[in-house]
Amino acid sequence: MFARGSLGAMTLAAFCLTIGSAQALDESKYPDFSGQWSRVGPPRWLRPGEKAPLTPEYQARYDAILADQKAGGTGNWPSAFCIPQGMPAMMNLFDPMEIVITLKTTYLLISHINDSYRRIYTDGRDWPAPGEVDLTFAGYSIGKWVDEDGDGKFDVLEIETRYLKGPRAVESTGLPVHDDNKTIIKERIYLDKSDPDTLWDDITMIDNAYVRPWTLHKKAVRTKSARPVWYSEVCEENNALLRIGNEAYFLSAEGYPMPSKKNQAPPDLRYFQSK
Repeated sequence: MFARGSLGAMTLAAFCLTIGSAQALDESKYPDFSGQWSRVGPPRWLRPGEKAPLTPEYQARYDAILADQKAGGTGNWPSAFCIPQGMPAMMNLFDPMEIVITLKTTYLLISHINDSYRRIYTDGRDWPAPGEVDLTFAGYSIGKWVDEDGDGKFDVLEIETRYLKGPRAVESTGLPVHDDNKTIIKERIYLDKSDPDTLWDDITMIDNAYVRPWTLHKKAVRTKSARPVWYSEVCEENNALLRIGNEAYFLSAEGYPMPSKKNQAPPDLRYFQSK
């Protein structure tokens, strides 16, 4: 009786192991995206002297945003108030990124402002209908692994991201996206053919604030340390910026709001009794 039960348990274990192995990730078929990836160059979309292909309406908005920042305001950078950067700004890699590949999902992990991540579905799913998923700052991403040279190994992760919410900006200068939040972002992430420690992210943004799709080639390098240091950030700690209504104020060491720019009006105190 004992032998028969043991044989049954062994058979079940072998069956489970076989099923599990069939679903396991074959790492040899995927590019080596492991390690810590840090950006090369400033965390910007605009290069020096370059002009964004904005519509006239949104160019006027951007001019006003830059003027506000020059006067000491925060302009249109939501992360000044601890709102996550969202897409595409988070791929500027203000801080290092880690890429985790699983069989059906690839994760991009970044800690800046707050710990944040992207979940990229690679299981062949279709797009959900509007209203079936919540809008998020990072959006909803569907990816596909591509074998470009036909050697049986994947070379490129192609991604499309939709279902974004605001407020968002493209970079910390406040470069805007359209208020309708219908942004679509397409990416190709791959290793440099001549240097496996260099990662490229070709990002194309399609947004109604722009007169055409706008593509940027983002470059990152792998940290040489075998045990890189990972930081975890909580924006609310030591953040001296305070938003009241549409205005930004500094918080003094004593806990009082201070103006952030010259001749700034005080906040509306209608619900407080004057002394």
